[in-house]
Amino acid sequence: MPLIATILFLLFTTTAVTPKSTIEPCSTTDTCTSLLGYTLYTDLKLSELASLFQTDPVSILSTNSIDFTTPDVSSHILPSQLFINIPITCSCIDGIRKSTSTRYKTRPADTLSNIADVVYGGLVSADQIKEANEIPDPNVLDVGQSLVVPLPCTCFNGTDNNVPAVYLSYVVKATDTLAGIAVRYKTTVTDLMGVNALGNAAVEDGDILAIPLSACASNFPRYAFDYALSVPNGAYAVTADHCVECSCTPGSRLYCQPASLLVSCSSMQCKGSNLMLGNVTVQQSSAGCNVTSCSYGGFVNGTIVTTLSSSLQPRCPGPQQVPPLIAPPTMVSPDMVSAPAPSPFQVGGAPIGSLPGSVVPSTGSSIAFPPSASGPTASSSGACTLVNPLSSFSLAMALVLVLKVMVPFL
Repeated sequence: MPLIATILFLLFTTTAVTPKSTIEPCSTTDTCTSLLGYTLYTDLKLSELASLFQTDPVSILSTNSIDFTTPDVSSHILPSQLFINIPITCSCIDGIRKSTSTRYKTRPADTLSNIADVVYGGLVSADQIKEANEIPDPNVLDVGQSLVVPLPCTCFNGTDNNVPAVYLSYVVKATDTLAGIAVRYKTTVTDLMGVNALGNAAVEDGDILAIPLSACASNFPRYAFDYALSVPNGAYAVTADHCVECSCTPGSRLYCQPASLLVSCSSMQCKGSNLMLGNVTVQQSSAGCNVTSCSYGGFVNGTIVTTLSSSLQPRCPGPQQVPPLIAPPTMVSPDMVSAPAPSPFQVGGAPIGSLPGSVVPSTGSSIAFPPSASGPTASSSGACTLVNPLSSFSLAMALVLVLKVMVPFL
C-alpha cells in the first residue's frame, strides 16, 4: 500500500498546471512600445541594466519618472530587488507579438534555467530560449555564446476599452492576487480578466499578465520617427535624439518640451512667433481667453516639427503640471520587496509613479488569444483560452499503467 500512495502522490503533484501567458496574434508590420515589469536580481549599474535588455538608459529612467538629467547617471548603481519598468519595442514575428531584440552573452556556470528564471526574472522560459536559438543540448552552453531572448509584449492597438493604453508584461508572484494587482495598477479585476481571457480570477506564481496602463497618445504623422508615441500616465518619454521630453499630464494630455540634456538639437521655435516648444501664452478678453501654444509634431528626417496653434477658451489655463521626477534610487524599502504587484513602488517614501501593462508567452498550458483588433474590452472579449494538457495527460496515463501492473503484486 505505501507504493500505491506514493504513485498517487506523484500522479497529483506532477500534473500541476504550468504558468499561463497571453499571446496576441498579429499580421502587421507595425510596432509599439510596451513595458516589462522587472525585478533586479542583483545590484546593477544603469548601463548594465540597459545592456541586459538592449534599450536606452534614458528611456528606462524616463519611463519610471526617475531624474534622467543626473550627471553620469549611466554609472548609477540600482539596488537588487528594485522593481522597475523596462520599455521595449514590440513587433509582429511569426504571427504573434513578441520582442526579439534582446541578446544575452553567456557566462561561466550559466544554464538556460538560470538565464530565464534568475537573470530575466521569469519573463521568458528556458524552453523558449532553447527554441529561439535552436539549441540541440540545453546542458551544453559555450561561454560567450550570444543568445536571442524572446520577451513577452502586447500592443492591442494601443487601447483598452477604447482609451489609449500601454501594456505591461507582469510576472505574477506567489503572494499576488488579481484584485491586488488591479488596485496597484489602477484598473479592475474585470478588465484584467477580459484582457487576459481569464475564466476566473485565479492567478498562479509565474503567470505572465498583460496589464493595461492608461496613457497619453500622440497624433504624429506616420512618417515621423516617433509615430504612435504613447506615454503612460505619470511617466515620461524622451524622443527626437534626446532633445524632447514628453509627459502624460493630468487629464491624459500629452505635453512635450525641450529635454534638459546636453545634446545638440535642431530648432524648437515655432515659425512666425517667438514661442519655443512647450510655451503657452494667454490673453484674457471679454469673449474668453485667447490661448496660443507651441506644440510638438514629431521627429521627421532629423528635424523637430513644431506647430503653432491658437484657440479661444472659456477660461485661461493654469500653469502646466508635469509628473514629478525622483532621484535615482539607492535602496529598496522592505515593504516593497514582498508586496504584491510591486508597482508603483516606494523608494525612500517617494512613489515612482504609476505605470502600465502588457502580457505574453512562457511555455505554459494556457494560451489566450486576445479580443478584437480595436483593443480588448472588459465587457466582452473575443479571446479564447486554449488548454494544452498533453504533457500532464501523458504522465498521468503512464502512472496509471504502472499502478495497474503493480497492484496484483501488492
